[in-house]
Amino acid sequence: MLSVLSPTRTDDLRDLVAKVEAGERLDFDDGVRLFRSHDLLTIGQMADQVNRRLNGGQYVYFNQNRHINPTNVCAFHCNFCSFARPREDSPGAYTWTPEEIVERIRPDVHPRVTEFHIVGGLHPRLGFDYYENILRALKAAYPWVHLKAFTAVEIDFFAQLTGWDHETVLRRLMAAGLGSMPGGGAEIFHPEVRRRICPEKADADTWLSIHRTAHRLGLHTNATMLYGHIERYEHRVDHLLRLRALQDETGGFQTFIPLRYHPENNNLGRQLDWTTAHDTLKTLAVSRILLDNFPHIKAYWIMLTPPIAQLALHFGADDIDGTVVEEKIYHEAGATTEESLDKFDLLRLIKAVGKIPVERDTLYNIIEIYDKPIEYYAPPSRKTARGQVKITRIELN
Repeated sequence: MLSVLSPTRTDDLRDLVAKVEAGERLDFDDGVRLFRSHDLLTIGQMADQVNRRLNGGQYVYFNQNRHINPTNVCAFHCNFCSFARPREDSPGAYTWTPEEIVERIRPDVHPRVTEFHIVGGLHPRLGFDYYENILRALKAAYPWVHLKAFTAVEIDFFAQLTGWDHETVLRRLMAAGLGSMPGGGAEIFHPEVRRRICPEKADADTWLSIHRTAHRLGLHTNATMLYGHIERYEHRVDHLLRLRALQDETGGFQTFIPLRYHPENNNLGRQLDWTTAHDTLKTLAVSRILLDNFPHIKAYWIMLTPPIAQLALHFGADDIDGTVVEEKIYHEAGATTEESLDKFDLLRLIKAVGKIPVERDTLYNIIEIYDKPIEYYAPPSRKTARGQVKITRIELN
């Protein structure tokens, strides 16, 4: 019997390999077969081939971004969530005013920061103008920065607050400075799973409808899938194919981000363990193979850990996310990675696996291609054990 950790390849997937080599689209049953297979090397090779066909296979994208979570007070009670607090007086609860947000992030914002990634709790007592004012304040203070803000679940919540339809909510936010939407809140679309892990959230049809509307209004969006909890392989494939169908219709998705479930500090995690690296790499690879109409697949280093994110770059991923700064959601759930990496950390991660780093903006416009050796000095804040400043000359080949 083939061990799940064995590097030995089999011939079990040869018909699917042939389909991928011919550029043919895989169906539901094909996707389930890939997930059930332990032949990780062949699946990774197939995903790498798709990535090479779509993106050339050498470029790996990153950006200089800053995460902002305006509040963690949330009216919903998702079983997998470790970030939310039910009330304003709950331990660890917070809500920042727009002015506080502008000042809080000021030390981290420089001219090469191109994106603010803004998501947060669904505060039951804040009006819609609070969210509009956040965008206005950020745009006024940092006019060059793209605002990627508010998941489809948040948009649906805003519609409930105001009584407006989703299009009206989106148009109001666009007028306040919204530039694109993140892909969160998708979790798992299948109702069999969704009603157990996030029954209060917008259902799959609503999530997809909001992204359809955003695409029609000219907004680019991302998409996610939370994997590694109570879902089955069939649920993952169903999720991916629903995204693929909407992308066929609109073409408005930019990147897909598989989100590895973290089990600490939430109700769902009491019965679950950490997702394995094997499953993570397989999920990234199968996503790249099935989502043949998505331009990019992201290996989110905070959620994967940098070493697994590096491996993912040979399993179909072509984006490693960005500098991030102050990530809260995954660290509340047990993530032990850094909350930020600087640009040179990202360059080292990418170059170490033989890829070419490409700095991008939110819309994948290229800012700089780092295809030549890079020489820099380690920041003087890195000190020796005796507290002496250590200046290190480093060359990235």
